[in-house]
Amino acid sequence: MNCLVTGGAGFIGSNLVRALLNDGNYVRILDNFTTGKRENISPILNRVELIEGDLRSYEILYKATKDIEVIFHQGALPSVPRSINDPFSTNRVNIEGTLNTLAAAQANRVRRVIYASSASVYGQVSDLPLCEEMPSDPISPYGVSKLAGEKYCRVYTRVHGVETVCLRYFNVFGPAQDGQGRHSGAIATFITSILEGRRISVHGDGEQTKDFTFVDNVIHGNLLAASVKGAEGQTFNLACGVQTTVNKILRHLVRLTGCRFEVSYVQERLGDIRHSLANIGKARRVLGYCPPVHVFEGLQRSLEWYRNNMNR
Repeated sequence: MNCLVTGGAGFIGSNLVRALLNDGNYVRILDNFTTGKRENISPILNRVELIEGDLRSYEILYKATKDIEVIFHQGALPSVPRSINDPFSTNRVNIEGTLNTLAAAQANRVRRVIYASSASVYGQVSDLPLCEEMPSDPISPYGVSKLAGEKYCRVYTRVHGVETVCLRYFNVFGPAQDGQGRHSGAIATFITSILEGRRISVHGDGEQTKDFTFVDNVIHGNLLAASVKGAEGQTFNLACGVQTTVNKILRHLVRLTGCRFEVSYVQERLGDIRHSLANIGKARRVLGYCPPVHVFEGLQRSLEWYRNNMNR
């Protein structure tokens, strides 16, 4: 299968590229390296085709989608706080970039587009677990941009016949996630802080709950979504279906590392969702999705990766 992975040098994208290569697929990567990292793909550059370019250019997307069967649209400007500080860039990259991807897919007769959406589209909902049929009420520009992308996917399926599948990711973590930037994932930041002997900062009281999802589970869902018949035009939660507090994650990291570390609890961030838990029943029924890695096994795998790769 000929595949295009937008954002293929990013955290999730680079893990997906490796999985696709391991399954014998041809892989083309499109990335502008704004948030993606060259070191994420440097060991596999001889096995992929790389196009360095921006999602905001339709011409680049048209070139990148030539002779492609499936697009895995991972490219985006991530981070809720970033979107609050700069909603215009989030809008241009995430919404305009998705529209360019879909239009190019239509023009080049791409069979299917897998769109990386987010649990942030739900907003602050007290009725858990979250089901795909619930109303969406995002509380950040990032969530709005991801919801707009979903709407465009449905339009291109209904009006233009482009098969699209939307996957809502829940708090993904794992190898290659940046743990040292301003917009880093929480678990990646915790682990790198522990290994470097730095104090950990937690936004809020640590009793907020997330459906932490190891990256291999998301990759598993993407591969299924690329081929399962009957999935087109639909939206699916990709998560573990397990609710875990941030404090419980920290306690488990103490057990795994044998380290005691200082924790500072600081003010909650604007746009943060207090409690999140996915209902993954629809993904099980339609896609055959079954998350292969539990959150605590994922923590151990992540810790091992960061220990081996911190010098990078």
